[in-house]
Order: sequence, then structure tokens, then C-alpha cells
Amino acid sequence: MSKSSRRDVIGLLIAVAAGSCAFITVPLASDVKPLAIKGYDPVAYFTAGAPMRGLPDIEYEWDEYRYRFARPAHRELFEANPARYAPQFANFCAMALAKGVLYEADPESWLIHDGKLYVFGGPAGRHQFQQSLAENIAKAHRNRSLVQRR
Repeated sequence: MSKSSRRDVIGLLIAVAAGSCAFITVPLASDVKPLAIKGYDPVAYFTAGAPMRGLPDIEYEWDEYRYRFARPAHRELFEANPARYAPQFANFCAMALAKGVLYEADPESWLIHDGKLYVFGGPAGRHQFQQSLAENIAKAHRNRSLVQRR
């Protein structure tokens, strides 16, 4: 192959490579919704009675969050009725919210009461929340606007 032919081939390859780059789209960081409850499966609390990590390839977006699930069947249950399975205060500790503070919850510390999932910052928060359950639930709901302003 002559020098001229090699230059033409190299030029063609560069042009093709440059042209193909024009079609690559990269999602903006702001397009990615935050992960709910650190990737734990919200349905597992109800079906297995225990926290379970969800899988990255079994996700569903709802209420500004990405939820992960341990099984496709859990995602289907969630899709059919997300309000039934989602934690009451998104990623935030219910006890801290009852006190008017935002604190990220630990999905390993949780409680189901009246068919609703509550997550806490740790075992102490759960214990304290249960001491005056109805009162703390009411306080947390009154302070819910803190979550919405985050």
C-alpha cells in the first residue's frame, strides 16, 4: 500500500470515528434518580419479613427514587401498588423526622406498623419511635415537608 493510500485510509478511519462520536449520548448526572433505601428491596420487608438487598438489574423508578428488588415478582408487586410498599418517609429516619430533623435511614433498622414501612437511623431510633408510636407517626407526618424540601 502506498503512503498516499495509507493516509487516505487513516483519514477515512478518523472521519468515521469522529462522526460516530456525534451520536453517543451520555446521561446527565441530574437525570439519574437517587437510590431508595440504599438499594434494599422494599417489598422484601413484607414478603420475607427481613431486609434484602435489591439487584441493580431489577429496578423501578417511582416518586423521584430508583427502587431495587431482589426478585422480578417483587418489582411487579411494587409497580402495582408502590404506596403500599415504599417507606413512609423515603430515605429518612422516621424518628428523626418526628423530631423535625432529616437523618438518612439505615434499611437494616425498620418497622412495619398498620401495613406501613418505617425505616430508622438505627435500633435506638426504632425503639424510641415505638415508645409513643401514634404520637411519633403524627409528628413525622406533620414534618413531612422537610423531606419534600430536601
